[in-house]
Amino acid sequence: MSALPQPDGSLPDGIVPAERFEQLREAREVLQLAAQALQQVARRLDDRFCQAVRLLLDCTGAVVVTGMGKAGLIGRKLTATLSSTGTRALFLHPAEAVHGDLGVLRQGDVLLALSNSGETDEVCRMLPHVRRLGIPIIAITARETSTLGSQADALLATGSLSEAGSFGLAPTTSTSVMLAVGDALALVACRQRGFTRDDFAQVHPAGALGRRLCSVSDLMRRGDQLRIAPQEVTIRQALVEHQRAGRRTGAIMAVDSSGLLAGLFTDSDLARLLEQRRETQLDRPLNEVMTPHPKTISCDAPLADACKLLADHHISELPVIDGRGHPVGLIDITDVITYMPEQRTD
Repeated sequence: MSALPQPDGSLPDGIVPAERFEQLREAREVLQLAAQALQQVARRLDDRFCQAVRLLLDCTGAVVVTGMGKAGLIGRKLTATLSSTGTRALFLHPAEAVHGDLGVLRQGDVLLALSNSGETDEVCRMLPHVRRLGIPIIAITARETSTLGSQADALLATGSLSEAGSFGLAPTTSTSVMLAVGDALALVACRQRGFTRDDFAQVHPAGALGRRLCSVSDLMRRGDQLRIAPQEVTIRQALVEHQRAGRRTGAIMAVDSSGLLAGLFTDSDLARLLEQRRETQLDRPLNEVMTPHPKTISCDAPLADACKLLADHHISELPVIDGRGHPVGLIDITDVITYMPEQRTD
């Protein structure tokens, strides 16, 4: 029995209108088709994939990626993935290639060619010239017997795939598989090459990802931005003598007679004293009210580790120390709030 509409024409809570239900059903079919195709191709992988990885690892020049149309767009993305994971790569448009851009190819390069049919005219016209240069070819294509497949030194055959949608014509499933196989190739080569997290940070210094991969020393406050005081001085003295203009300085790092970090007195500690009307404590030594032996981090640690310490221990300031225990910097939560791990609320 179908649910009756409300007086205003809407359906009861939890009831999805037929049109929206059909849209969701169709969307799920598209995703399930891609997922099934990926599983099939994953099972089909054999030693030829390993041959392709070896070609990438032995490449002394650049991996030149080529493809036309939608395959070309996938190729551009794979070029970026290869470049950012330790494999020098560039994209060569196949139509431009046969009009002079073949000159970019050099001995020592590897060609990674993408074509679902394996018969793309612009790609196939390149192959004899690539062969004459002695450049090995890795092909991601559907059929082994295609022109591209038969010319490949390492063939990654995806097999015949059904495209999604009512017409089954627009490249959808095939491009999803092509992208995934290319990503697998890039990432396996990356690991085999010994490419590290630090290497990735070197080639990706910008944006949120780059900041998350940088080290503590790249972002910590240092020098005149720090407030460092002997633990024997009063809170009032420390606050007056170590005033800093500009952004909040967060905390006073108290040191012992050897200059080693002994404790931390934060803005929150000061606010707590004032809220509790314990103003007389302002004229007592720092070591009576500071947090002794606070959490610390080294300057060469990943910034992600600092963010995790701040989140796990619910603190806002993290002293940075050198190998002997001297304070050399400070990470303040306001500097890294964008990169903090999300807190679960369930």
